[in-house]
Amino acid sequence: MTNEEIISTLENAPDKLQSFKSEVGKVIIGQEEAVDLITMSILCQGHSLLVGVPGLAKTLLITSVSQALGLDFSRIQFTPDLMPSDITGTEVLNAQREFTFHKGPIFSNVVLADEINRTPPKTQAALLEAMQEKKVSAAGKTMNLPKPFFVLATQNPIEQEGTYPLPEAQLDRFLFNIYVDYPALDEERAVVRATTVGGSKQVNPVLSSKEVLDLQFALRAMPVTDAVVDYAVTLARKTRPGKEGGSSIAENYFSWGAGPRASQNLVLAAKALAMMKGEGTPSTAHVKHIAPAVLRHRVVINYKAKGEGLTVDELIGQLL
Repeated sequence: MTNEEIISTLENAPDKLQSFKSEVGKVIIGQEEAVDLITMSILCQGHSLLVGVPGLAKTLLITSVSQALGLDFSRIQFTPDLMPSDITGTEVLNAQREFTFHKGPIFSNVVLADEINRTPPKTQAALLEAMQEKKVSAAGKTMNLPKPFFVLATQNPIEQEGTYPLPEAQLDRFLFNIYVDYPALDEERAVVRATTVGGSKQVNPVLSSKEVLDLQFALRAMPVTDAVVDYAVTLARKTRPGKEGGSSIAENYFSWGAGPRASQNLVLAAKALAMMKGEGTPSTAHVKHIAPAVLRHRVVINYKAKGEGLTVDELIGQLL
C-alpha cells in the first residue's frame, strides 16, 4: 500500500469498524467490551481466548463476527478423543489408489475452538502451532493457512474435572484473554425479549477479506511515540518478580511475570484502539485501557495472593 492508501484506510477505519460492530450488535446484546476486544484482535492479526460460564453467548458472538466479516468460518468442538489430524487434516486413499490430503477445519479464516481445555495437550499443541506459525505441516508438506486467519477459543472456567488447562507458555500465544461476564439487568431483559419472541436477525457481511488485510497493514504502519513504547515495556517489566524493573506488587504476589510478547501486544492493541477511535497514534491511556486483557493470562499469582483473596485483575489494576 502507498502512503496515500494507508492514510485513507486509517481515516475510513472508524466508520467501517463501527458498521462492523453495529452488525454484530444485531444479535449480541451488551458485551461491548468483548466485541471491542475481538475487533482489536482482528486488526492486530491476533487470537483471543474467551472465558466465561455457559450460556453467555460466547459461541454466538464468534459466529456473528465471522458473518459480519464475510470470511470462511469453521467450528471445532474440542473433546477428550479429538486427534491432531482432526484439526489439521489427513491423507485419504482415493479411487485411483493415490493418497490425497484432505484439509481439516483449521484451513479457514475464522476458527472457533470451542472449549479448548477439554482436549488433550497433543491436540491443543497442533492448534497452537498453527496459530503461531500460520502454517500446517502434514503428509511431508508445509501448507500456508488462508489470510486473514484468526482463532477465537472459548474456555469454561467451571467444571474443571477431566479438563486439560492450557499451560502458561501456550496461553501466551493469545493476544487477549477476554472475560465474558453476566449481562446487566436491562441487557438480560432485552436478551430474553429478543430470543423468546419472533425470528432471529440476519447478520450481513460489512467487511471483505481485502478490507481486513488493508486495515491490518495500516495498523502496522501507524506511528508510535517513544513514550508509549517505553510505557508499555515498563509496565510489562513491572510484572516480573526478582528482575530489574519488577515492582513490589510482583515481588509479593506474582510467581511469574509477562514476557516480551506482552510488551509487543500492549503496543499493537493500543494502536488498534486508536484506529477504532480515529486517532492518529496511540497514547499511554490506550495502553492502560487494554492492559488487563493483555496481561491477565501472562502473569501467575502466588499462594500469598490467593490467600489474601486477590485476583489477577485487581493486582494489574494496582500496577496501573
